[in-house]
Amino acid sequence: MYQIKFSFDFEQFFPENDPDLTFYQDFISDFESDDNFLLIAIENKPTVFDQQFLKRFHQFTLAIRDLPHITSVQSLTTMDYPIKTPFGINTIPIIHIDTPERYQADKKQILEDRRFVNSFIDKNAIALTITARTIEAIKLKQSTEMLEALDSLKNVYPQFQNVHLLGRAYFQKELIELQQKEISVSTIIAGILVTFILILFFKKPIGVIIALLSIGLGLLYFLGLLGLFGRELNVMSALYPVLMLIVGTSDVVHIMSKYTDELKKGNSNTDAMVVTIKEIGLATLFTSITTAIGFATLLTSSARPIRDFGINAALGVIVAYITVLFLTTSVLVLFNKNQIIKVNRKSDFWDIFLNRWYHQTILYRKRIIIFSTLFIALCFIGTSKVTMDYKLANNLPKKAKITNDFNFFEQNFCGFRPVEFAITVKDSTLKADSYSVLSEVSQLEDRIAENKNFKSVFGLPSLYKSIERMNNGNTNEAYKFPSSERNFNKSKSIVNRMIKGGSSILVNSSKTKTRISTRIADIGAESIKSEGIILDEWVLSNLDTSIINVKRTGTGLLMDKNAEHIRGNLLWGLTLGLLLVSLLMGVLFKNIKMMFIALIPNFMPVLFAAALLGFLGIQLDAAISVVFAVVFGIAVDDTIHFLSKFKLAKKKGVTVEEALKITFLETGKAIAFTTIILFFGFMVMLFSNQPASVTIGLLISVTLFGALLCDLYLLPILIRKYL
Repeated sequence: MYQIKFSFDFEQFFPENDPDLTFYQDFISDFESDDNFLLIAIENKPTVFDQQFLKRFHQFTLAIRDLPHITSVQSLTTMDYPIKTPFGINTIPIIHIDTPERYQADKKQILEDRRFVNSFIDKNAIALTITARTIEAIKLKQSTEMLEALDSLKNVYPQFQNVHLLGRAYFQKELIELQQKEISVSTIIAGILVTFILILFFKKPIGVIIALLSIGLGLLYFLGLLGLFGRELNVMSALYPVLMLIVGTSDVVHIMSKYTDELKKGNSNTDAMVVTIKEIGLATLFTSITTAIGFATLLTSSARPIRDFGINAALGVIVAYITVLFLTTSVLVLFNKNQIIKVNRKSDFWDIFLNRWYHQTILYRKRIIIFSTLFIALCFIGTSKVTMDYKLANNLPKKAKITNDFNFFEQNFCGFRPVEFAITVKDSTLKADSYSVLSEVSQLEDRIAENKNFKSVFGLPSLYKSIERMNNGNTNEAYKFPSSERNFNKSKSIVNRMIKGGSSILVNSSKTKTRISTRIADIGAESIKSEGIILDEWVLSNLDTSIINVKRTGTGLLMDKNAEHIRGNLLWGLTLGLLLVSLLMGVLFKNIKMMFIALIPNFMPVLFAAALLGFLGIQLDAAISVVFAVVFGIAVDDTIHFLSKFKLAKKKGVTVEEALKITFLETGKAIAFTTIILFFGFMVMLFSNQPASVTIGLLISVTLFGALLCDLYLLPILIRKYL
């Protein structure tokens, strides 16, 4: 288990085997990735134009250059304006740190310059940022080294009021630390809850200890296998402890409940266990297989973390079953029923309760059918309201520093979501840095800058605009692309020197491609897509597409596109799961009618989960998509246990009605009790500070309770009608 590794990379959420991913990979081979940055914002209220602050800020900026895995650093205190003099081109600082009397003029000029506002300074001039470029595809170990060095450096500057961070490396380190903490907390809370429920049910220490030993060892074996197979834990890993605890508890309860029932009939320990394994062992095997199939439906996802979760969860279910089957049954035979469970008059509660429930399915048959029909119709309405307009902020941990930092950059600077516009030259007689090409690119750059959702717009035309500004007294009105090719050619030699000085990321080596880099506000995946479509239409209507081709790309677009795949992947996965479960049902019951009867009450909880997303306004994203696999995989368990017991009762020669009553009284108790465990087990996730985990826990808990109602209300009615 000590070999278990944690991982977090945005690339994990890219849609594999997708043309846009291939395009992006080609794009970064020509340029660079769009997330290799670390933004450091430092507040100084009431204004950053304070000499002592600016001196410390400048020293801090220079010191960051020496941090590990940093390739370049830039801030307003390290940047200059180019100026034209009789002796050639010279530079002056953007901020005259040593001349406070010029601060007001500097401030006015900076806040009127769109190149700097929202990128290097906020509009209220209370915070400055440092943009540090990191090595490409920085990994967790490197991110940790860099950020620990940054923390040490920050300690040298205790005067800084508030320091905010944003970037790939920061996300990696912080989210994995939170993930490790959450796994520990969820394991402890779920363990306490399961223990409490087992005490209420068994009441005897031996019974509780046997159950906890089986469940705990199952979890330990599972984590050990993950380490042995080199399986990395990702952002979905916080679900594993809860999942293993409640799945293992469910298996234990079914076996121990049947075993004690057989002991109450006067059977010996050995005979009681033989009957238990024959009747419950086989049913539990099928429920474990169907649950594993439910998780395996996630293999259709285009996101690797979701597929990994499906594989690992399916493995966990089988490990839990094997552990419980061999360990629990071996230990149970060593004790009699009085040592395992407390038997008294209060134990009749379940018989009375389930007997009433059974009679309700007879008395209110029509009402149940009408209600079920209306419920399904309502669920379809809710499902139609499901959207995928998710925001990054919605998936960040509540009240965590990383979330506060993310929101700070969203509100005061250009945010995190990068968008790249890749421009490819179509006319073979032209180069990406030619006047006719860049004239078209400049128009697109200006059009993007007009949209308030896009910030920090920068492309090759920006360099020419800066030189035009220099040639015209550094006025903001002069920040325009050269109006003639003659003026353009005059500036070209300066731009070429700037490119050699480190701006090569704006044009590829063969000069067939250029780019416009920008960031967009976290307004939601579907809203961002709409903005992109509007720009695509503008390009077709306003630019000469015989000269250039424009295509949006970037990590943000790929993550959003993955969300688009989720719905199709989910439907395909659930359909495949239904077919596989149907085949297993056919093998188990050898009755086609029974097969279809079993699927109806298990389709409804999945539909209910989708409806809740729609009615509650919860966006469907990669993390939330696992709800359907969990609901489908676990809900079918109770149906199999119910139908298995019904089949066994029928084999004894009783009528359908008598078999139903026996099933209700014997299996109904275990089904109800395991659902209670599942309900409260997943409710543990409400203690999470991860919004996605809270949503998953709430949805699964509620829908599994709905699955219980379907099994004990609707299933008996279907059996009476069709069998």
